[in-house]
Amino acid sequence: MVGLQVPSVGEKDYIILFKNGNLKLGGEREPVPRPKKWPIANILAPGANNIPDAFIVGGPYEEEEGELNHSEDREFRNQAECIKKRIIWDLESRCYLDPSAVVSFQKRIADCRFWPVEITRVPLIAAPKGKAGKLDKTEDESQLSFHGVAYVNMVPLLYPGVKRIRGAFHVYPYLDSTVFEKTKCLYSVFRDTGHHLIHNNKIGGINSPLSKPVSKTLKEDKTVKEKELDGKLRPGDVQAPSIRSQSSDTPLEGETPLTHNPEGQQYLEAGTYIVLEIQLDKALVPKRMPEELARRVKEMTPPRPPLTRRTGGAQKAVSDYHMQIKNISRAILDEYHKMFGKQMAKLGNDIDTEALEEQKCQLSYELNCSGKYFAFKEQLKHAAVKIVREKYLKTVSFENQEELQTFISELYVFLVDQMHVALNQTMPDDVQETVSTIPTSSEQLRLFAFEAEVNEDFEMAAVYYEERLVREPQNLDYWLDYGAFCLLIEDNMKAQECFRKALSLNESHIHSLLLCGVLAVLMENYEQAEIFFEDATCLEPTNVVAWTLLGLYYEIQNNDIRMEMAFHEAFKQLQAQMLQAPVAKEKSTGGYMEEGRKMESSLGPWGTTNDFSTIAIKAEAPAGPGAALSILDEFLEDSSKLQSESREPLIVTQSQDPVTGQRTSNIFLKEIQEKKETSKCQDSPAFPPPTPYHGASQISTTIFMETIRFLMKVNAVQYVHRVLAHELLCPQGGPSCEYFLVLAQTHLLKKDFVKTEEYIQQAAQMDYLNPNVWGVKGHLYFLSGNHAKAKACYERTISFVVDASEMHFIFLRLGLIYLEEKEYEKAKKTYLQACKRSPSCLTWLGVGIACYRLEELMEAEDALSEANALNNYNAEVWAYLALVCLKAGRQLEAEQAYKYTIKLKLKDEALLEEIHTVQEMVGFGDPSF
Repeated sequence: MVGLQVPSVGEKDYIILFKNGNLKLGGEREPVPRPKKWPIANILAPGANNIPDAFIVGGPYEEEEGELNHSEDREFRNQAECIKKRIIWDLESRCYLDPSAVVSFQKRIADCRFWPVEITRVPLIAAPKGKAGKLDKTEDESQLSFHGVAYVNMVPLLYPGVKRIRGAFHVYPYLDSTVFEKTKCLYSVFRDTGHHLIHNNKIGGINSPLSKPVSKTLKEDKTVKEKELDGKLRPGDVQAPSIRSQSSDTPLEGETPLTHNPEGQQYLEAGTYIVLEIQLDKALVPKRMPEELARRVKEMTPPRPPLTRRTGGAQKAVSDYHMQIKNISRAILDEYHKMFGKQMAKLGNDIDTEALEEQKCQLSYELNCSGKYFAFKEQLKHAAVKIVREKYLKTVSFENQEELQTFISELYVFLVDQMHVALNQTMPDDVQETVSTIPTSSEQLRLFAFEAEVNEDFEMAAVYYEERLVREPQNLDYWLDYGAFCLLIEDNMKAQECFRKALSLNESHIHSLLLCGVLAVLMENYEQAEIFFEDATCLEPTNVVAWTLLGLYYEIQNNDIRMEMAFHEAFKQLQAQMLQAPVAKEKSTGGYMEEGRKMESSLGPWGTTNDFSTIAIKAEAPAGPGAALSILDEFLEDSSKLQSESREPLIVTQSQDPVTGQRTSNIFLKEIQEKKETSKCQDSPAFPPPTPYHGASQISTTIFMETIRFLMKVNAVQYVHRVLAHELLCPQGGPSCEYFLVLAQTHLLKKDFVKTEEYIQQAAQMDYLNPNVWGVKGHLYFLSGNHAKAKACYERTISFVVDASEMHFIFLRLGLIYLEEKEYEKAKKTYLQACKRSPSCLTWLGVGIACYRLEELMEAEDALSEANALNNYNAEVWAYLALVCLKAGRQLEAEQAYKYTIKLKLKDEALLEEIHTVQEMVGFGDPSF
């Protein structure tokens, strides 16, 4: 018999009992679906006790909310539910909860988390004839044998929108003190029902000797459907007192307090568990509807369509003038054709100049006599007036005649020039000059912007980002890239504008919603952050990062129940993705290596997989997040030192008994202890990423590390340390190589070289074959000035079979070191590798410098010309072009290149001195002398 209590309006709680379970001997699995039955005995009609349209459908263990829902429990449950003996009820009991009972129900769950479900064996006693209803005292005393209890975690019912929980729960021996400690219930639900059961139980059940050990698996599928009225309190609105059972305080005859339960102990020894289901008609905590979330998001980010062009303005005035010129020219040609069309057809090309001049005079005479000339002037007058007002901003009278004549002369020149432009468009020349240009794609502009970020030239980086936006203002990825750049320089206001602009372009874009939520948290707009994160999880329920960020938000709000819910959902989605990862990997292996060789447009925050070296080599942003993260830094550093000394992961072990009332994510972490499995590559298809490092054949990942990768891609370093703390405590995470690598990156951003070296050494000890580790280590030594060690690290990085996640700057900096050490052949080869992967001004400049030093002037000029075409504002490119032209004896070009070198203010004094030396040697090149 199984029993539990539910809140009621009266003084006593309502007791639900499930009796007369059927013993199954094992050997076959219970069929699904199978009908649920009414908890009513003595129904003789076959099938009449089945509930219409109510079936037990079961489901995967991983989707249950119980305790035995992990992969390692699968084999045990298969044996228990198929081979071993078990008891089946298949009953469903329903009850109604009025509003006051609903409030009490919520209070008890929020206060205690666990709900006791008791189980006991009540043997049937056949009453002797003539003594019906009378029992011996000895039988009365032994009625509650094998008394056990299952602690059902009811917290999921407080999650928004959750109306059903189902799972398997361990059965523990019933001890008053333990039950009170975990559930605050003082008395057993069987306390008042014992006599009633013994007197009235007339039908079959289990009647085995009390001394015989019981090692059965108990299973129950039931549903409690509860109805409630609107206007319930949300979790956290009230603080409930401790739950006290409202059952009768009168003990049964002969009953003694339970301090030791040897019979119930056998439940633990046998691993007994019970499967049950609880369902509500209405959720205790209502969930926001997707329509409401979409409406709230739309209110915060109203769509801003592109501004319509003004009907007026200078450009409109000039275009109207062109249109009038074209119309008048057509009308004049029509007049000419009417007057001289037949004559021109006879003469063809034999007409002479005098005849043409005569035709011109006749045409002018005809236009003046007919009044068409003055009509054309009136037609053109309005367009000219608009030009005066819109182009020259002349709307008042002139002060003197001289000023008027000057303006008329200037206006006449402009109108004649624009007339020629309009006529050339109408009747173009046969030969037009073509200007050769090298177009730059948006991916190249992103690369150039990223190079400027690394070189601390934030103004130039902003120019490239804005150029992309000017080209395609409706491309939301460009707005997200610009917003990520603004996060790097800690301009949160502009970053928020960029992310919200992207969201206004597509209100269902997950990345835009998440980034708007992150910015809202950073700017302490918590109500808006909740809307953004909830909408993201609603639009894409399988997104691991969205659920994790929502959980982190609830942690900031000290809402432990919802935090646990979000982390649990994120972990479940990550598990599902892991199971699909091997299939996806097999399909994508063929073309992945080839894509890695393409231009690294993955420099954008939406295409990279692990941008460790990318972020780590960036310049130090203005001071700001360092102070706010100092406490977390100390916590993470102390914990990582402890881990490195003990060489054991920080894993929170799970006790055999359920855990109650723990804050932060420990509750969730203890429930999700799983084996490490393969991570799923979540790359954006828009930008093919470089080939990431996969270590051996598998990568272990967690929901927090997935979130860290996302945050590092978008430069949200201020948010990363909070997630790192969770990663350190996560049973599947802990101090891994990637964990120390991220720590090294965050400290390298602040140019804390001592801490960076400490963490990168720990990462190398854990995985010395990881090319990302050696790449970041090389950047550390390069930025700290130790180019010899940086060279060794870079050479080791490029010697790996698998590329690091960011090879562009590894090639650039290694080539620069080769140039410094005068190893020009190696420098040329290294820069050419970078040009093949992702050509830019800097890569071609490196090739040009190496070729010039090798006296390969033609190759140097070609490379420098390519660099100049990609960026003609680089003073160093002009300087080496000047040197090449000086060596080649081309005076005019040498002087032009030198002029732009001086104009762009070359900062390399040694290179400028070298140019002066070569100029003195050849005798030309400096026009100032």
